[in-house]
Amino acid sequence: MSDSRDERHQAVAALLPRLRRFARTITRHREDADDLVQLAVERALLRLDQWQPGTRLDSWMFMIMKNAWIDEVRSRVRRDAIFLPEEMGENVGQAVGDWPADRQHERMDVHKAMAQLNDDQRMVVGLVLVEGLPYKEAAEVLGIPIGTLTSRLARARDTLQAILSGAQKAAT
Repeated sequence: MSDSRDERHQAVAALLPRLRRFARTITRHREDADDLVQLAVERALLRLDQWQPGTRLDSWMFMIMKNAWIDEVRSRVRRDAIFLPEEMGENVGQAVGDWPADRQHERMDVHKAMAQLNDDQRMVVGLVLVEGLPYKEAAEVLGIPIGTLTSRLARARDTLQAILSGAQKAAT
């Protein structure tokens, strides 16, 4: 990528759908996700000169977003104001009628299962399984050793599988 500031701005803008998807994964709330994306993009644009050309812009942005979310959670704890419970059955980007009924039910089950993961596991799933980052990149974004990432991912997969297999049994 060239050093042109306009090209960097365009590259950040091109990442918006992925940033929003990751934000929704870690925040579990549409409005919080939108606020988090806005905050992360603002921080990135203010510090765009700190991004190293030749490195992955998406990983850099995900790291900014993760750190911004940690700051927000800490701030909420200090204020003792964690607000608005998660919206169950929220449809990310699709109207209910746009999905076949069985697919919509599966989607809601996955959404509910993801909400039951702890924050660390949800971030790992969001980066590796949803965003497709390599383990090494995801570990760097989260600031953890790759072994920690793989164990969190394994526990998250086991948890999701247990929850979803229970949901499938309940549906039959």
